Amino acid sequence: MSDDWSYDLLGFDNVLLPVGDLGEAVGFYERAGFAVAFRLDEAGIVLLKVGGETPGILLRQEEGLGHRPPAWPSTRVWMEVPDARAAARRLAGAGIAALDPPFSVATGWTVEIADPWGNVLGFTDYSKRPELGRRPG
Repeated sequence: MSDDWSYDLLGFDNVLLPVGDLGEAVGFYERAGFAVAFRLDEAGIVLLKVGGETPGILLRQEEGLGHRPPAWPSTRVWMEVPDARAAARRLAGAGIAALDPPFSVATGWTVEIADPWGNVLGFTDYSKRPELGRRPG
């Protein structure tokens, strides 16, 4: 490979998360506020919408994957929300426990949850740096 070889990273396609059961996963993620873009049970996949973007969270059924606590360190997928502390209250109201109370980050606040298979998702806001968010203040 030569030094001048390169490619442009245009953006994310999908983030794939392994789950043990599509039906259970869809129920969990719908309670967490995600909408299903499409579901192909015969292929073992469900695409969840994230904002107005076409890419999303792709749940992929993995045979024999049982429930497990989140591994540490594990990959974390964070999504931007208007208010992470309000998201934490909504998640709690839906019966989804946060891994920890909302915590302060450089740009605002974040709350993290784990699905039954240990995939960790974060909901983060830009309340401290609104000019960096998708909806600048």
